[in-house]
Amino acid sequence: MTTRRTVLVTGGNRGIGYAIASRFIADGHRVAVTARSGQGPEGCLTVNADVTDGESLDAAVAQVEESLGPIEVLVANAGITKDTLLMRMSDEDFESVIDTNLVGVFRIVKRCIKSMIKGKHGRVILISSVVGLYGSPGQVNYASSKSALVGFARSITRELGSRGITANVIAPGFINTDMTRALPEAQQASYLSSIPAGRFAEPEEVAAAVSWLASDEAAYISGAVIPVDGGLGMGH
Repeated sequence: MTTRRTVLVTGGNRGIGYAIASRFIADGHRVAVTARSGQGPEGCLTVNADVTDGESLDAAVAQVEESLGPIEVLVANAGITKDTLLMRMSDEDFESVIDTNLVGVFRIVKRCIKSMIKGKHGRVILISSVVGLYGSPGQVNYASSKSALVGFARSITRELGSRGITANVIAPGFINTDMTRALPEAQQASYLSSIPAGRFAEPEEVAAAVSWLASDEAAYISGAVIPVDGGLGMGH
């Protein structure tokens, strides 16, 4: 039986983040999500925050901890894409993706680890992507931001591992979301042909891996990169 924890999921109002928050609620945890707009699943606390705005995160963390108690599990999921080939990519296209997907992770992790250190328990779970290590044309900015999370998690592990805090990375592949469903059929077929499993993942399958990493059973796993990609990125 996993101990009931206070969980914060960034970007928990849709897609993978929504599924992760739903799973933690089903597991019996106290769950909060940050969202720039919209709401998380029923049964969670939704706080308005933007990971590119430190002051909004200060307020969000304070609100969550006042309502639900010290944050013990953080899932850094919020992310954006601005895909285009490198030759066409503007400085802003690159910098804004890095600011959300990497610097945003730094901002929220820094604010949440204080409670984890004090409580001598913590789970930091960073949502990366198969393209972080596999690479993807038109995604130099996104792939760079997602591969950087590996070094981030491993550095946290070395800094805070002795304090009961783990830091791990989940690297999803193609997930069955509104974004992938909107792709042309020929493009979907092309992607599917490169996935050994022969299908896209469901968001709930990513959530299941996150749930396990947050559990008491995963206390000795830290600095790991766990793919949920049907075999797409093997060896990367």
